[in-house]
Amino acid sequence: MGSVGVDDAEVEAFLQRCEPSADAAYAELKALLGSLHDPATRRDARLFLTALRRRSDDHSSSGCCFFRRYGFRIHDLLLHGHGLPITFLSGAAASSTAAGFQQRKKLTMMDIPSIFIPEDWSFTFYEGLNRHPDSIFRDKTVAELGCGNGWISIALAEKWCPSKVYGLDINPRAVKIAWINLYLNALDDDGVPIYDGEGKTLLDRVEFHESDLLSYCRNNNIELDRIVGCIPQILNPNPEAMSKIITENSSEEFLYSLSNYCALQGFVEDQFGLGLIARAVEEGIAVIKPLGIMVFNMGGRPGQGVCERLFQRRGFRITKLWQTKIMQAADTDISALVEIEKNSRHRFEFFMDLVGDQPICARTAWAYMQSGGRISHALSVYSCQLRQPNQVKKIFEFLKDGFHEVSSSLDLSFDDDSVADEKIPFLAYLASFLKENKSNPCEPPAGCLNFRKLVAGFMKSYHHIPLTPDNVVVFPSRAVAIENALRLFSPALAIVDEHLTRHLPKQWLTSLAIEGRADCNRAEDTVTVIEAPRQSDLLIELIRKLKPQVVVTGMAQFEAITSAAFENLLSVTKEVGSRLFLDISEHLELSSLPSSNGVLKYLAGKILPSHAAILCGLVKNQVYSDLEVAFAISEDAAVYRALSQTIELLEGHISLISQHYYGCLFHELLAFQIADRHPQQERQLAEVIPQKMIGFSNSAMSTLKAAEFFVPDSNESSVIHMDLDRSFLPVPSAVNASVFESFVRQNISDSETDVRSSIQQLVKDSYGFPADGCSEIIYGNTSLALFNKLVLCCMQEQGTLLFPLGTNGHYISAAKFVNAGTLTIPTHFGSGFKIEPKVLADTLKNVSRPWVCISGPTINPTGFLYSNNDIQELLCVCAEYGARVVIDTSFSGLEYQTDGWSQWNLEGCLSAMKCSKPSFSVVLLGELSFELTAAGHDFGFLILSDSSLVDTFYSFPSLSQPHSTLKYTFKKLLGLKNQKDQHFSNLMAEQKEELMNRANHLIKTLQSCGWDVASGCGGISMLAKPSAYIGKPFKVDSFEGKLDGCNIREAILRATGLCINSSSWTGIRDYCRFSFALESGEFERAMGCITRFKELVLGSNAQAQMNGN
Repeated sequence: MGSVGVDDAEVEAFLQRCEPSADAAYAELKALLGSLHDPATRRDARLFLTALRRRSDDHSSSGCCFFRRYGFRIHDLLLHGHGLPITFLSGAAASSTAAGFQQRKKLTMMDIPSIFIPEDWSFTFYEGLNRHPDSIFRDKTVAELGCGNGWISIALAEKWCPSKVYGLDINPRAVKIAWINLYLNALDDDGVPIYDGEGKTLLDRVEFHESDLLSYCRNNNIELDRIVGCIPQILNPNPEAMSKIITENSSEEFLYSLSNYCALQGFVEDQFGLGLIARAVEEGIAVIKPLGIMVFNMGGRPGQGVCERLFQRRGFRITKLWQTKIMQAADTDISALVEIEKNSRHRFEFFMDLVGDQPICARTAWAYMQSGGRISHALSVYSCQLRQPNQVKKIFEFLKDGFHEVSSSLDLSFDDDSVADEKIPFLAYLASFLKENKSNPCEPPAGCLNFRKLVAGFMKSYHHIPLTPDNVVVFPSRAVAIENALRLFSPALAIVDEHLTRHLPKQWLTSLAIEGRADCNRAEDTVTVIEAPRQSDLLIELIRKLKPQVVVTGMAQFEAITSAAFENLLSVTKEVGSRLFLDISEHLELSSLPSSNGVLKYLAGKILPSHAAILCGLVKNQVYSDLEVAFAISEDAAVYRALSQTIELLEGHISLISQHYYGCLFHELLAFQIADRHPQQERQLAEVIPQKMIGFSNSAMSTLKAAEFFVPDSNESSVIHMDLDRSFLPVPSAVNASVFESFVRQNISDSETDVRSSIQQLVKDSYGFPADGCSEIIYGNTSLALFNKLVLCCMQEQGTLLFPLGTNGHYISAAKFVNAGTLTIPTHFGSGFKIEPKVLADTLKNVSRPWVCISGPTINPTGFLYSNNDIQELLCVCAEYGARVVIDTSFSGLEYQTDGWSQWNLEGCLSAMKCSKPSFSVVLLGELSFELTAAGHDFGFLILSDSSLVDTFYSFPSLSQPHSTLKYTFKKLLGLKNQKDQHFSNLMAEQKEELMNRANHLIKTLQSCGWDVASGCGGISMLAKPSAYIGKPFKVDSFEGKLDGCNIREAILRATGLCINSSSWTGIRDYCRFSFALESGEFERAMGCITRFKELVLGSNAQAQMNGN
């Protein structure tokens, strides 16, 4: 009998239209859904469903026949309490059972063949959801992935009253049937809405949408509190089938396979059949709220460890809510898993039937199934919550923005929460930095301004010391800070804490040239270091007796608690006229509750005397024991400035990565602090220091006065830098990906950071240099730091450094700073400022123990090129006179005009030499960042083949070296270059083309403004002579005078904000250096500055006059 208002003939006609095929049945159900959606016809359509249900009940004894005959069925699904299983009931059985147990709830559900029919997987999942307290979903926004016919979404809304449930499925037919099921349960059999205690119906709480995982929520900017999903995790045995376009008209078999199988998703978890869940989790990170929770069903076939790691490596804490064993569906093809086992060492986990507790692999399980056996596997329900949601979201936003390939390396699983609390924020910061800075930011050599602000901010907030960034100098390490300070003052005698002498030059620790001794015959660059105990009373006794000019010491733990020992040291060093450098590395805690520190207590109340400075090496992090950066605190402006300049001369600049890492730690400590919460107490002024205190060494003073240093931005305007040996060109995504990957990975093996073979291949391919197994390859943070160690080696051998006229000014200044012996090899414009063999021979005739410095193939700073024949002739001359040759390739690999130029073959050059003196050797110095487009991530290398020189080099142990993450990065980049990766080769070619375009643009601009240009063929800089300006009177701000090649730098800077290198830096009379590897906007501004300066000096008619001349 039909329902009230529904004619039996109408029901029969409907069923007859459904009978021909499942597609015909779906078409009828889709039309019926249209009536349900329309409020005007909704009640009648629901009554019609009631009639269909009753007709289905008439076939309750043969429900499967009804399903096969008409392509759908309607049945009751009972949700049992008390841990009992979920069951299907139909007809009278459902009614009687429900009447017998009023608390038991049921859903009325429709199924069709092309969607996933609820079974053990989804029932176990619902049981897992029930393990949560009621509050977990109440008033929350929830999404269910792979909702199928919608029963879990509806049951969830029925039980927990969420604000909204979005049921999402990629199968369009499943979504239509889910909507029908929603109406079946939101309206009673008479078509009347069923209201809950809050006056809402299921129609208010539930929606269903066709969606590839979370695309609907992402596209509609829906933020979710909860994401739940029961997602297939068996790889499709026919991958081509999964690539079909999904439409409502797709075959029944294909649509059904969407519920059972997943396609390859491009995730590392694909190999375990978990790729679809991995993608769902990563999409969920983007749309879930910070305190949101994800709940997923996970089949245990890949093994519990693999399943849990999927979540943990993406930054989740996980809780296993529920676990059981279920039978493997007989229609699921596991042959794809067998194939994975065949090609890897991984073994999947199955069980024989439900009673077996010993796992078997997929191959055994497949064979057992083929023989008629039944297999099962574990099924678990996991609840997951991000441990640091805001930071993890930033990391995944970065990965999604063109860095998906790094996802497979991501590992945010940490056993120690303190490690996670440190590393995850840094990764989020690094992701933001790499995303926002498309090119290398221009930072001062002696420390990023932001890092120095953070150090000063930490000292002010936690120790009440009112420092400014101009009181903080940054060093690559504590050892470098100590050695640089000693070289700056070059004391005859220094007392150094025995714990701090390990990285000092051995010559300093073995010298007996103590001032006042009869046998003292001291050169200015000789420093004698006496090791001292750390205990302050013993140290003070030594200071009084020996009267050293510099004291470098730490403090014992028991003495560091109060300021008494520090005050005693200040007093005695002032009394004898010693400079004091106090190391507090062991006592500075990067903690929100730092312990008492007597030195910092003193500084909170008194200004640091000018004869004292504080040193601190930062090595206390939870993750990288070898990642270091150091800083010095001085409140004497002259000392601060001089220490900063020693960094620029001897190191070049400080690694950005190290500053970023520790800067992030400082930032995390300052982020929740209220600024200026405590009023700053008035500090006592420091006492005047007597004149007998040692000053800077003579060589340091003269060099610091003459050298050209980094000019920082002023408060009013920024400086455009065409005076730096750095590239500010855009950093390709391949480089940023490698940098980020080096940090997101854990447990990187030594072989993955060993760049030796890669560098050997590079120098062989690029220069034909024979770096065999006998050669020593040494790495440095910068090539300049390595060069300066070579300068010390030259001094140790009592040699003389020979620089060609037109050498990079930083190299010459660095040599002069340490008082090395230098000579200039004459060059001239006609030869492109290259060394000529005859001139070199004439120079070498009168030099003992010569060290010849050659920049090439690309000469820095001129940009001219040495050909293979050029270098062969020069090496022959050097071999004849037994010179050591330092070939600096740091700015090579950027040749953009190579017509007629022959690539180097140094092995051929060296093997062709007929004779050479034993002292002859070739040292190759290089820098990887320029050629490999990795601006801002410096990596210097040095190749030595002379064993005696290797020993001498290692006697100066304070070399700052690249961190293991940079070694990993450059190994990957070198691999791309050496293997001639097409994409990476294109990036390097694009960089050269960009440099050539910049060079041409700069040449035209300079020539049009009255400069004579010495245009080169490669590198990042060129020389030009201000011919039209020389002798012209000019006045601007505090500058006034007649222009020449030396003062024009200051004139242009004050007039326009553009900074170049003057002829004082190049060493060539009247020729200035312009570096043009700038960010595009800065380069255009620079061109405008050159033009504006012409107008200021030469007037508006200057162009016509120059054309006439």
